Amino acid sequence: MKALLRSDGVQGFLGWLLGTYLKLVLRTVRWRHENLGCVEPVLADDAAGAIALFWHGRIPLCLATAPQWWRKRTRCLISPSADGEFIARALAMSGFPAIRVSSAKPGDTAKARQAVAAIREATNWVKDGGALVVTPDGPRGPNEVIAAGSLQIARRSGRPVFLMGIAAAPAWRLESTWDKVMFAAPFGRGAVVWDGPLDVPPDADDAAVAALIQDWSARLSAATRRAEALVSR
Repeated sequence: MKALLRSDGVQGFLGWLLGTYLKLVLRTVRWRHENLGCVEPVLADDAAGAIALFWHGRIPLCLATAPQWWRKRTRCLISPSADGEFIARALAMSGFPAIRVSSAKPGDTAKARQAVAAIREATNWVKDGGALVVTPDGPRGPNEVIAAGSLQIARRSGRPVFLMGIAAAPAWRLESTWDKVMFAAPFGRGAVVWDGPLDVPPDADDAAVAALIQDWSARLSAATRRAEALVSR
C-alpha cells in the first residue's frame, strides 16, 4: 500500500485533486482578514524576507493567504513523506514551490545531513528577501505544538515571523487524524487572523527558544480559535 501511495501516478493524481480543491476554496469562500496590516510592510518590500506559520490541520484552507503571499517570492517548507509529496505538488499548482525538509531520527546521519541542507536553503531564501510558509507542527505532530525548525530559521536569518490562524464554516473536521484536519464547504465563510511580527533574538539559547515555542504555539492557537469564532457568527 505504501509503495502504491508513493507511485508517481498516484502522487500526481492526489496532488491535482488537492490543488483543484484548494483553488475552489479560495475562489468560492468569502474570506475576511483580521489584523492584516501587521504584515503589510513586509508584503510591500521586495527585499524583506519573512516566515509565516499556520497549523498543519488547516492545509486545505491555506490558499486563503495566497493573495498576500503572491505579492512576494514565496516557497513552502514541506516534508519529503508521501503526504508531503502530493501536498507539494498541489501547492506548486498555485505558484508556491517547496523546500523539502524532514526531521531525522537519532543515528540517521543521511537524513540529518539532508535536514541541515534544507534548513540552510530555507534560511538563505528568507535572508534574500523571500517568504517561507511553514506548518510548524507537521508532518507528525503533536498537534498545535511548534517544532524548533522554524525558530532556527528565524534566528539564523534575522527575519520576522507572522502567525496565521485560519478557519472556515461550514466545514468538516476529521477528528480521527492527528491534526484534526479541516475541509471547507464551497460558498461558505472564511477568516484569517494575523499576528506578528515576532522575532527570535540572535543570541537565544535553548531555554529561550523553548519559551518562545510555548508562547508562539499558544498565540497561533489563539489566532486559530479567533478565526473559528469569526466564521461561527
